[in-house]
Amino acid sequence: MDPTGNGLQLHRIDKSKDPNFWSARVNRDVRLIVHKTGESMLVAYVDHHDDAYAWAERRRIEAHPRTGAVQIVEVRERVEDVAPPEQFDFVLLAASAPAAPQPQLFARLDDEALLSVGVPTDWLADVRAATEEGFFALAEHLPAEASEALLEYAATGALPPPTTAPVADPFTHPDALRRIRPIADQDELEQALAFPWEKWGVFLHPSQRDLTDRAFAGPARVAGSAGTGKTIVAIHRAVRLARENPDARILLASFSQPLADAMARKLLVLAPETGGVVPRIITASFRGIAEQMYQLEHGVRPRIASDTLLRERLVEAAAAVQLRGFSDRFLLSEWANVIDAWGITTFDAYASVQRMGRKRRLGPNQRERLWPVFEAVRSALTAERYTTWAQVFTDLAAALAERSRKPFDHVILDEAQDLAPAELRFFAALAPSGLDALFLAGDMGQRIFQHPYSWASLGVDVRGRSQTLKVCYRTSQQIRQAADHLLPLVLRDVDGLEDERRGIVSVFDGPAPQVETFASAEEEAAHVQRAVLMWIEDGVEPHEIGIFVRTPELVSRARAALAGIFRAQAVTTAPMNLAKGLEFRAVIVMACDEGVLPLDERVADAADEAELDEIYETERRLLYVACTRAREHLLLTAVRPASEYLNDFESPPSVSGS
Repeated sequence: MDPTGNGLQLHRIDKSKDPNFWSARVNRDVRLIVHKTGESMLVAYVDHHDDAYAWAERRRIEAHPRTGAVQIVEVRERVEDVAPPEQFDFVLLAASAPAAPQPQLFARLDDEALLSVGVPTDWLADVRAATEEGFFALAEHLPAEASEALLEYAATGALPPPTTAPVADPFTHPDALRRIRPIADQDELEQALAFPWEKWGVFLHPSQRDLTDRAFAGPARVAGSAGTGKTIVAIHRAVRLARENPDARILLASFSQPLADAMARKLLVLAPETGGVVPRIITASFRGIAEQMYQLEHGVRPRIASDTLLRERLVEAAAAVQLRGFSDRFLLSEWANVIDAWGITTFDAYASVQRMGRKRRLGPNQRERLWPVFEAVRSALTAERYTTWAQVFTDLAAALAERSRKPFDHVILDEAQDLAPAELRFFAALAPSGLDALFLAGDMGQRIFQHPYSWASLGVDVRGRSQTLKVCYRTSQQIRQAADHLLPLVLRDVDGLEDERRGIVSVFDGPAPQVETFASAEEEAAHVQRAVLMWIEDGVEPHEIGIFVRTPELVSRARAALAGIFRAQAVTTAPMNLAKGLEFRAVIVMACDEGVLPLDERVADAADEAELDEIYETERRLLYVACTRAREHLLLTAVRPASEYLNDFESPPSVSGS
């Protein structure tokens, strides 16, 4: 705080291109790099002596000539001296074009356009020469605002507008405040040093802010592949709506209770409990909020019929009416996906329902034969005081539709791709129709629990109010590209909305995913153990590692691979269907065996061709969800013969073991 003090032991860094860089001695080895001018002293970097000096020799600190923001700029010729050629080859690519050169992403942008988004002057030529592969090496050397604007251009074909006009003090420019914290006194310094790390978990990127702040006249949706920040947008929207209207009641819900709990924790970081915002935002799972409202309506918790009970009642009812020609699997599937899902209670309704997505056509005579079975099952459940989740949602939606005063003013739903028809009806009825009443965040590529259907047919039409996030912040470029091979390039829903997966970019590079197959489970376990130990040795904490398998029964196979590893209990091991919303630095997807992916039991249980197709696609999406939990490292393993899905990764599986 006192640059004139005698204890700093300042030494000018003579080899630096910036004459204002000095080093300050911390101890015999550690040095602070400070940028000292007549007006201020900026603490810029800290490291061991040689590394700290090398950092300063390769950088300068200056105000950008166009934006006015203070930037920490890497000196172009110094970077060439220190960067490995294989990682920094964009100039070479431009000079010696291969037979089929990749297109240069920014060749159409002139100097003025590049300068407007903060590209330093001596990096203009490199940016224009960059291909998609070369750009990720280049982006690491650019100021954040420049690399992010160029990423947006690569994804959308348009540069974002300047965030602000030039300011008088370069250190107060919004882009400068990304990286520099002005400190006025000792108290402010202590507050900055105590700033909780969890705050970064709810950081809102500028490319997401528009969706947070925008008002929508009707139901709206944000889409985007895994890691693009849909959940963060949902949380920020909830806080923004609560702050703008002190009387607003807001529901923030997600598919499962663990996901809802995770959102609640992020909410507390974003809006402290003492601010009066959090108490007006209810976080809950889809079924959790329905169960609460059911208890308010009926005074008891719903008694939910299990699949086993439903199958028994369907078989009994079919035998009672001597129904022939329909399997038990078909009856349960027809009940779950048509009768119960759509709240059908009369034969007339069943006779006219479209049975969307079901390829086994049923004529009027077949439906007439089937209806007594379903009617008898519904009567039996009522007599035994059982209900189903679909019935809970359907009944609550009907009750809410008749009330002028709604429980909430705004409903915000995460993981909306897995909403069932009855659930969507319920949530649409929870808030009055109008401005910002219903906002849905989801990714069709992660739909693993629900058959596709038309949202618009239920009055939730998001056409014209649907936006797709294109920048992935969680998963490396290599992992994202490999996982995307499991899904079509374009996913189209029943209402014609498209999730375009081309043009999505990740903001950082990493090692390529590894696919390994083995002759036995023992060999697989040994390889998994070596990988975990290697990651821990490289600085990955055990709690930053996740291992996923297809079924709960296979979790023991994952745990066996961790035997003898110190703090192995901190490693997450779970079935794939519980991977939603989680994030790890390193992920292993184990037991990707034939018969496991896709799961033989589900394939055998398919009621018709359409359901079989849906099972195969759902199994693909399960694997996609598990893979995209990884930030930096991804390993997929199997005992031979391996799942056919592993062939869809860009690199063919390597063979390990005997």
